[in-house]
Amino acid sequence: MRMRSRRSCLAVPGSNTRFLSKAQGLPVDEVFLDLEDSVAPGAKEQARKNVIEALLTGDWTGKTRVVRVNDLSTAWTYRDVIEIVEAAGDALDCLMLPKVEDAVQVAWLDMLLTQIEKAIGLPVGGIGIEAQIESARGLVNVDTIAAASPRLETLVFGPADFMASINMRSLVVGQQPPGYTEGDAYHYVLMRMLMAARMHDLQAIDGPYLQIKDLDGFAKAAHRSAALGFDGKWVLHPTQIESANAIYSPTQEDYDHAELILSAYEHATTVDRRGAVMLGDEMIDEASRKMALVIAAKGRAAGLVRTKFFQPPA
Repeated sequence: MRMRSRRSCLAVPGSNTRFLSKAQGLPVDEVFLDLEDSVAPGAKEQARKNVIEALLTGDWTGKTRVVRVNDLSTAWTYRDVIEIVEAAGDALDCLMLPKVEDAVQVAWLDMLLTQIEKAIGLPVGGIGIEAQIESARGLVNVDTIAAASPRLETLVFGPADFMASINMRSLVVGQQPPGYTEGDAYHYVLMRMLMAARMHDLQAIDGPYLQIKDLDGFAKAAHRSAALGFDGKWVLHPTQIESANAIYSPTQEDYDHAELILSAYEHATTVDRRGAVMLGDEMIDEASRKMALVIAAKGRAAGLVRTKFFQPPA
């Protein structure tokens, strides 16, 4: 379940029926139908109905289906969860809980989901959770948040609210703050989330880049988190999708090389009874296998097909 491909995660306002329809034909890995920040307070209840209709009648083939509910400081959250899951739980993969600051919030959602699943006959535990980290408090508590529920699949960075929570002097989401000329102002945040995610075998998703016409800027921000090991990034516009899918996928060459390492190492350990072996001019061992597993898993999740195969030495 946690190895769903999430290279591109498209945000779709639940209040916009045209966008809900268009999103079904876009080549994204995940679509999250939003009830939170992109929906005005007066449109929340109608957006909930729109999302239910879209889940039940839309064609979401090949996409992870997620709904972002409102955060727990609002009056809408519990109705979001109950109405969405009772009406369309069997057409839903995950719920995204925004502005998570404490493990108890994830535990609350887990318990409510369990109650609903039992009440309506859905498999208990079948609906996953995505936790969005958007504040200093959330980041400080990220280890306990990551361990809060077996339903948890991903940690998601929410940069705009996070920037506000630490009083960062910038109004541009995704770029370095003005005056920060050395290094990366977000490196600690991204690495902190990544460590918590990997400690609990979760995926890590980077947040949005709001300047949707700046495709070079989007690619630069995506390369930054992809290089660290993040699994994907939010996209806000169809023009960002191709870049996200490419950046968070291994290259064909790297994927083939990873699969060759796995095949060669398996042959070496099971047939030749050796723990280290040469693959061309490269020595591979157990550490090589672990690194290759990461690249191979990402490639398989992205739908890559290997084009090179291991030939045991004569």
